Amino acid sequence: MVDDEPDLRFMMRRVFLRAGHEVSEAGDGAAALVSVHTSAPDLVVTDMMMPIMGGVELIRALRSDPATISIPVLAVSGDAHLAVDADAALAKPCQSAELLEVAEGLLREGRGAK
Repeated sequence: MVDDEPDLRFMMRRVFLRAGHEVSEAGDGAAALVSVHTSAPDLVVTDMMMPIMGGVELIRALRSDPATISIPVLAVSGDAHLAVDADAALAKPCQSAELLEVAEGLLREGRGAK
């Protein structure tokens, strides 16, 4: 999960943990890339507008690397229109049930599940 707002990361972490998922967090795209290469996730949930490296750059980096190209990406952002390369996008604020439904759909179906 990648978001520069700690409160939003906290909320999303609770949603995913309560549903039985493991969660790793990063405050920007650059930190997320380091984390992804250390321990590949099953899904990346990212904001689009962040300092240092935003979601657009993060998704491009994930898609350009053979080691991460198959990881599905869910963009959750007030600027969801920027998420053209994400596998799914939700506008902030979103409901917890919707967040979980879309994320679990991507986990089941993988990339290209739009």
